[in-house]
Amino acid sequence: MVIGLGNPGTVYADTRHNVGFKVVDLVARQLGIRFKRSPFKRYLIARNITPALNEKLYLVKPLTYMNRTGVIIDELLKRTSLSITELLVVCDTLDFSPGICRLKKKGSAAGHKGLTSIIEHLGSNKFLRLAIGIGRPKVQGRIEDYVLAAPRKKEALILDEAIVRSAMSILCLLEEEPEKVMNDLNRKER
Repeated sequence: MVIGLGNPGTVYADTRHNVGFKVVDLVARQLGIRFKRSPFKRYLIARNITPALNEKLYLVKPLTYMNRTGVIIDELLKRTSLSITELLVVCDTLDFSPGICRLKKKGSAAGHKGLTSIIEHLGSNKFLRLAIGIGRPKVQGRIEDYVLAAPRKKEALILDEAIVRSAMSILCLLEEEPEKVMNDLNRKER
C-alpha cells in the first residue's frame, strides 16, 4: 500500500507539501486506475491487481490533512489485509534540496508532522518511506508558510522531475526488491 501525504482541496493542490499526492496520482495514471471514496471514509483509494504477479497495489490519499494522517492507518491495514511491512509512505522533506529523492526502510519523523502522526498510531517507524526534497526557505519565516506555498517556476520543474522518478520507483517496487530500488533511486542526485 502506498500512501501519498498531502492536504486535500484545491487550495493546497500545487503546494510543496503535496508532492506525495502528486506521486500517487501519477502512479494511478500510469496504471490506468482511479481513486474512489467509499462513504464515510477519510481517504481516497485506488486499487490495481496485477494478474501475472497476483499482487494488489493500493494507492491512498488521506483526506484528514497532513497532521492527522495516522488516524486512518489501522483501518487501511485492516481493509487491505496488509501488514506494516507492506506500507510505503511518500512525503516531502525539508532536509533535502529540491528534487533529491530517498527511499528508506525506517527512520524517525525528522519533524514531519504527517510521519509523526503515522508513527504514533502504528507504534513503529519500521515502514518504507520515500521522501522528496523541497529544501528549506531561504529567508526566515514560518515553515508552514513555506511548505504550504507553491514552488517557484524553476523549483517546480525540479520537483516535477522528482515526482516522475519517485512514481517510476514505486512501479519498480512491484517487481524488484526494495534494496535494488533504493540503490537505484538514492544514487540519482541532481
